[in-house]
Amino acid sequence: MDSVLVVEDDAAIREMVNYNLSREGYRVAAVGTGELALALTDIQSFDAVILDRMLPGVDGLTVCRELRNNPRTRDIPIIMLTALSGESDVVFGLKEGADDYVAKPFSPKVLVARVQAALRRRIADY
Repeated sequence: MDSVLVVEDDAAIREMVNYNLSREGYRVAAVGTGELALALTDIQSFDAVILDRMLPGVDGLTVCRELRNNPRTRDIPIIMLTALSGESDVVFGLKEGADDYVAKPFSPKVLVARVQAALRRRIADY
């Protein structure tokens, strides 16, 4: 069973994503801050990360960079989930290390499908 870390400061969105991923059989850990995400990835392994870009404190781009710079976490697929949906925002997020970028508002079914696709790509790379 694959595990997914959800990093989202909006509790309602965090719970909705958690619910939809859990329903599809994923083990989900959900946190509301970048600091908690980084602390959790230090002690637990994840197969994918869904990451809000605009987090209080340590923002999503910083979390993304930290995960990419850590040899233990650099290959984890990261899907940005954010309200910043302009073309330049998407390009910037992808250039900073995200593997995919989903703009809010979003379809939970599409998000789950993107997680599944990211995990398939990761397996194909090994």
